[in-house]
Amino acid sequence: MKKLSARRRHPLAALVVLIFALAATGGLHAAFAPAGEAKADQSSSQSLAIEEGKRLYDVGCSSCHGTGGQGTSDGPSLVGVGSAAVDFQVGTGRMPAQQPGAQVPKKKKVYSEHEVDQLAAYVASLGSGPIKPTKSQYDPSGADIANGGQLFRSNCAQCHNFTGEGGALTHGKYAPSLSDVDPKHVYEAMQTGPQNMPSFPDKVMPEQEKRDIAAYLKTVNSKESDSPGGYKLGGIGPVVEGLFAWIFGLGVLILVAIWVAARTAKAKKS
Repeated sequence: MKKLSARRRHPLAALVVLIFALAATGGLHAAFAPAGEAKADQSSSQSLAIEEGKRLYDVGCSSCHGTGGQGTSDGPSLVGVGSAAVDFQVGTGRMPAQQPGAQVPKKKKVYSEHEVDQLAAYVASLGSGPIKPTKSQYDPSGADIANGGQLFRSNCAQCHNFTGEGGALTHGKYAPSLSDVDPKHVYEAMQTGPQNMPSFPDKVMPEQEKRDIAAYLKTVNSKESDSPGGYKLGGIGPVVEGLFAWIFGLGVLILVAIWVAARTAKAKKS
């Protein structure tokens, strides 16, 4: 008997099987779907965030900043401030403000991180401005701490003190302490210049230099850093430390001298 010769598979058989498999799992549609569909989904998600952000804005922000962010006598315009400014102000609890004053202090934040993102999306839709940074932009890992210290002392120490302890300004205003501030908020403050602070856009201070400053502050002015000199007296420096020694050190010596003299006079009388 003659052996039956094996049938050869058609060259396109494997392709047909692959097409049926993709169709069964929905992969065929994904493989051949237009690239614009993914962009449409992203645009839809952004539109939803803006819509939800507007609802939050109308309830918590419009009374001071106006129904369209145009500003009022109680609050500045938000047109063109960008998402970075919203993330800083709302993410640090400064906004919504509890009451008017010379300066709005940092406090416990009111909104969740998701809600902050929605508010930022809505305000960003009112006009272009500084964009909320990504983690790669402000992450202090691998940054040049020494360069950050030099930059901080040159640009920031006049108000915040050379270790970021903060300091008084005019008319009841102040430069806040930078102790344990999130590097993201340090970066955003340099981007946007909140309240009395000047802004440092990338043309003035490149992204890497901002990261260096954030790394410096995290190293010298956080709970994780050590102070080998002991109690730092607010970190104001050797002048204050010397003054403390003169006032309290000499004061103690004078009190001891008075006590000794009184005891000696009492002993002589007796």
